[in-house]
Amino acid sequence: RCQRWVENCRRADLEDKTPDQLNKHYRLCAKHFETSMICRSSPYRTVLRDNAVPTIFDLTSHLNNPHSRHRKRIKELSEDEIRTLKQQKIDEAFEREQATQELNESNEQNTISEEGGEEQEEETVPLTLEERENKDYLKSLFEILILMGKQNIPLDGHNVDELPEGIFTSDNFQALLEYRINAGDEVLRKRFEMTAVNLEYCSKTQQKQMLEICESCVREETLREVRDSHFFSIVTDEVVDIAGEEHLPVLVRFVDESHNLREEFIGFLPYEADPEILAVKFHTTITEKWGLNMEYCRGQAYIVSSGFASKMKVVATRLLEKYPQAVYTLCSSCALNVWLAKSVPVVGVSIALGTIEEVCCLFNQSPQLLVELDNTISVLFQNNEEKGNELKEICRSQWTGRHDAFEVLVDLMQALVLCLDAVSSDSSIRWNNFIAGRAFVLSSALTDFDFIVTIVILKNVLSFTRAFGKNLQGQTSDVFFAASSLTAVLHSLNEVMENIEVYHEFWFEEATNLATKLDVQIKLPGKFRRAQQGNLDSEVTSENYYKEILSVPTVEHIIQELKDIFSEQHLKALKCLSLVPSVMGQLKFNTSEEHHADMYKNDLPNPDTLSAELHCWRIKWKHRGKDIELPATIYEALHLPDIKFFPNVYALLKVLCILPVMKVENEKYEIGRKRLKAYLKNTLTEQRSSNLALLNINFDIKHDLDLMVDTYIKLYPDKVEFQEDFIPSNNSEVTEDA
Repeated sequence: RCQRWVENCRRADLEDKTPDQLNKHYRLCAKHFETSMICRSSPYRTVLRDNAVPTIFDLTSHLNNPHSRHRKRIKELSEDEIRTLKQQKIDEAFEREQATQELNESNEQNTISEEGGEEQEEETVPLTLEERENKDYLKSLFEILILMGKQNIPLDGHNVDELPEGIFTSDNFQALLEYRINAGDEVLRKRFEMTAVNLEYCSKTQQKQMLEICESCVREETLREVRDSHFFSIVTDEVVDIAGEEHLPVLVRFVDESHNLREEFIGFLPYEADPEILAVKFHTTITEKWGLNMEYCRGQAYIVSSGFASKMKVVATRLLEKYPQAVYTLCSSCALNVWLAKSVPVVGVSIALGTIEEVCCLFNQSPQLLVELDNTISVLFQNNEEKGNELKEICRSQWTGRHDAFEVLVDLMQALVLCLDAVSSDSSIRWNNFIAGRAFVLSSALTDFDFIVTIVILKNVLSFTRAFGKNLQGQTSDVFFAASSLTAVLHSLNEVMENIEVYHEFWFEEATNLATKLDVQIKLPGKFRRAQQGNLDSEVTSENYYKEILSVPTVEHIIQELKDIFSEQHLKALKCLSLVPSVMGQLKFNTSEEHHADMYKNDLPNPDTLSAELHCWRIKWKHRGKDIELPATIYEALHLPDIKFFPNVYALLKVLCILPVMKVENEKYEIGRKRLKAYLKNTLTEQRSSNLALLNINFDIKHDLDLMVDTYIKLYPDKVEFQEDFIPSNNSEVTEDA
């Protein structure tokens, strides 16, 4: 069909093109086919029958209707024809100018000041016809991009590998643009009616530039609220894969003008392997690109995947050196024990955590597998049904994020292994090859003695921090009293470290008992045995090996991490939670916030009156009416009607509220992280876009199309092309119909 089209159109310049090139880069007009050759039953587009051949060619019809929506390729236009096209546009412009002339004159009169002695304001220069048409055109393109972002539509369409040979389809942006043209968008139609058919409507480079502007404008709406609030905290989530590149999701916490604590997603930051480079780029992006003043940052927290913790700690340290009040804290959305486990710099721990996530993911993907696991648990715990039912309930949740995740795993180990073995060895067609294969691999991983020892040691070491971490995610009073219990936690861990031989002996015995129950051989890791081949002097036992390689570094690291994450500044900030009336009540109103609030003295509107104001605050709640309940959270205190009469207390509560360790009391203001998780879950890795992700996650944020258009014109003036630019030269070709 393509070759017949070239011959009948007398296109000598296309005769050397292959049928595949013609099919991909050139379009056929439906007017060139007999009606019987066209199938119109498709609801989406016109489809040719398999035996269709173009037979109708009228090379003069375009002269009578240069503004037809359908474009026909011709070699060139004469001078008279070009003059006719331009005159048509001039006439249309004249009519529009007349319609707007009176409006412009009235606007000029309105700029005159009511007081005759004052100067007139500077008149706005009216846009020319070409400028107005170009802005309308760009606005249509931005509308399409915003729609694609909000609806999570990737820019690219079908992969070339997915299509049969000889089939060509537009990408999603091009398809939506064509749909708008066909639906009657006159701005786009006039823009492209004289564009060569084989040209892209909007190049990939231009799409990228426009998307960056969309992202920047949408982000700026959130950042404007952050700046109005002054104080904020920075939180990052786990490193994610965006189209083959690692990125760091960044969220910001602040209290808005309605006194609500919010956590909003503001973008992705390209991840760097070098922590020092990452720290510099992190700071540069936040301050220079996003325009936040880090002098107002009062907290920073990093939720990281196993293996990334040490690098993000370098980022936190560098920021603390520049901004001492940006307190390094835990994030309320991550359990302390899980965070500590991910930060342990031992390869075996990282591998074990990855295996645990894969096991949880496999069972969550298949309801049938969960039923099979339930049956296995019922058999194993038939003498303790209460325990069995509890484990069944836990298995249907994201148990890997619990404070007691390792206790749960040890209790489930036998059931998990038996269930996976049964699935992998089932000869029936009940399980597909993927599930059976994954079950076999994961069963082998769980029954490795190295894995068993790792989870048992983690379970026992982290048992000392479990209650402490749980309180940190509890009510405000729990967080306050948890700060006081840190000394006891560190004392217990130091005692373990001093008697590590005794403690490790008990832990290793528990691991060997579990291994025996699972029929797992107790041995040194294979890589260690291979490295020691030929070394006759090596008499390292399994118990000593795991003490030196696992128990000692794990305990040492957790002690140090607790000291780092709960610095003196962090603890002083948590002590200020006694400002919350319910905590005051539990302390019998005998509190001393003045001492702990010194670190925030410069953040207060009237620091000189702080002592007197705190006294009035305590008296207010101590002598309250019997029917008045004490506010139990910062959220409740911030929404008190008379909080404005305590400006220093209000300022302190706002700063304490944004600390990442404090949970967001109202879940509807924590949607940034939830939407981020939903986007990553619902979008294929290769289809993810950092620009579109921000539009999708913040779909409810208002956007100013005029601002986007003006920004684009200002940044890329050389990219702006008017309709006159499409006048053909002697060697160019103009197309009229599609």
